[in-house]
Amino acid sequence: MPDAVALDIGSYTIKAIQGKPGKNFKVTKAIEVPNELGTAVAVDEASREKLAEIIKELFQSNNLPKRDVRLSLPETLVSTKVISIPPLSDAELASAIQWQAEQHIPIPFEELSLEYQVIYRPSHQEKDRQMIVLLVGARKSIIEKYLEVFLPAEIEPTILETHTLSLMRAVQFVDTDPITILVHVGATTTDMAIMHELQLRFVFTSNTAGQVLTRNIEVALEFDPKQAEQYKRSYGIDPDQLQGKIREIVMPTLRTFALDIQKATQFFESQNAPAVVKRIVLSGGTAQLPGLVQFLAEQLGMEVLIASPFATASGEVPQVNQPVYTVCAGLLMREK
Repeated sequence: MPDAVALDIGSYTIKAIQGKPGKNFKVTKAIEVPNELGTAVAVDEASREKLAEIIKELFQSNNLPKRDVRLSLPETLVSTKVISIPPLSDAELASAIQWQAEQHIPIPFEELSLEYQVIYRPSHQEKDRQMIVLLVGARKSIIEKYLEVFLPAEIEPTILETHTLSLMRAVQFVDTDPITILVHVGATTTDMAIMHELQLRFVFTSNTAGQVLTRNIEVALEFDPKQAEQYKRSYGIDPDQLQGKIREIVMPTLRTFALDIQKATQFFESQNAPAVVKRIVLSGGTAQLPGLVQFLAEQLGMEVLIASPFATASGEVPQVNQPVYTVCAGLLMREK
């Protein structure tokens, strides 16, 4: 089987993994480069051209193949909903899906690119259980504009899916896991997904993310962005580092971050009593912030783990900074 390339375009860096796809994928290369544009979504012609050049250079300089390129869509481009409805057959659901989309996704149906997936269908004996369906919708025009940046590099993605779906696959939940909230901390947004009995049950996106922490340090200490980022990554919220100055600067934002997680879990629990979220799995670059795991465990009273996206991988597996590749790993694990 030829190599595939999984691509995660973030506003701070662009991540790529080249390798043999499958659940036990084999890594040929893992690459992370700065995104000089500073945004994952190009909003005008000039920024699309610049992002296109960055992607073209990434593929050329690293000799990446273009036959099977897998792309993850930022959650900001899509509307993801997990809905509960009375049990329907596949044919009945296909007929009813437009009405369901109109009720839950705020995009006119004629402008909507829609994917849906049955997450759970109760058996005939489970008469009181609802069917659970995942809806993922986006404006056709936005997806078309997003894909335009790949044309100059002669790339036509073979797989296009949202961050949440890639993340779920990468974490590899098993049926003995407690109810878990998966928290992927990017540069500008944090994506959250609650998993219960191997099923995606709730999706939420927060604007409290890594760049906010960097900006806090930049302003408070009058640093340039690069220096502020370095201090954030090196010292985090360890009270023994720099007399706890970095901790003091970023702590108000981190309390908001913890509150966002708490709100997501409380909403899920209110809709699914007596279910209780008992575990947090962190991914993304900011997941490695020194002291963050202990802080969240103390604030929220839950077990906190950092994702291991290369747990089933072989080959040239990166030895550092693994959580930044979680989305790419999930894409590469997908069976076509």
